[in-house]
Amino acid sequence: MDSNLLKVFVEVVKEKSITKAAINLNFAQSNITSRIKQLEKSIGTVLFHRVPKGVVLTKEGEKLYPYAIEIVKKIELANNEMKNINQQTHLIIGSTESNASVRIIPFLSQLHKDFPNISLELITDTTKEITKKLLEYKIDIAFISGEPQNDDFVVLNKIDEIITLVESKDNLSPNVFLSFKNGCAYNEFGQNYFKQFLNENYKVLEFGNYETILGCIKIGMGKSILPLSIIKKLNYEKDLHITKLSKDVANLPTCMICRVDNLPKIKEYLEDYQF
Repeated sequence: MDSNLLKVFVEVVKEKSITKAAINLNFAQSNITSRIKQLEKSIGTVLFHRVPKGVVLTKEGEKLYPYAIEIVKKIELANNEMKNINQQTHLIIGSTESNASVRIIPFLSQLHKDFPNISLELITDTTKEITKKLLEYKIDIAFISGEPQNDDFVVLNKIDEIITLVESKDNLSPNVFLSFKNGCAYNEFGQNYFKQFLNENYKVLEFGNYETILGCIKIGMGKSILPLSIIKKLNYEKDLHITKLSKDVANLPTCMICRVDNLPKIKEYLEDYQF
């Protein structure tokens, strides 16, 4: 059964007039009459009685009408959905806690301003967990620490980070490595750095909050490896002894990535975004 014929049928029923239906659909009256005849022929029954003021449904037409309305509505809904298929309507963003603390708010604000019809969702976790969620299609884009090590990912944008060795300014820092929780890229890099460059036997204390880590470093509980951006954001730059590590030793940019087979519709916007 042709949905276009059903659309004409529904309009004629609503207006109780072939003439008015023709005006609404921007068709010639003869075109409407021809389409109604096609529909009647296809189902083998008469659908309208002609009366002086227009048309009324036959009993068969009354039976068809509710089904026709439902079909026409679903076709219109499908058409609208297909028109919007190339538009981003929802974006799930994964981010490390450090990136979320430093720059995610202005990013979300600008994204909302530039794309008011996109609904946004933010999930924060470690690089390890965020990467896992991206692989499982649970998020659309991800901010991770360091370059992705998986060919399923493509880098959309990159933010250079100055990586630092952070120690107490006033107290001799013991051989304690203070770090964000397991799965954080700075945790993994920091422990390798302590082994390779400091040649120290050290104890590891893991926390789920950067403010806590920096506060503990300040009072002399230990030291850490952190990006300068988070230290500045939390206003600890003047309170700590900070040693910037060279890019040759510590190259851990913040990368915005996505799956190669699931590129966001606003890919070019994200690539051009200035952090």
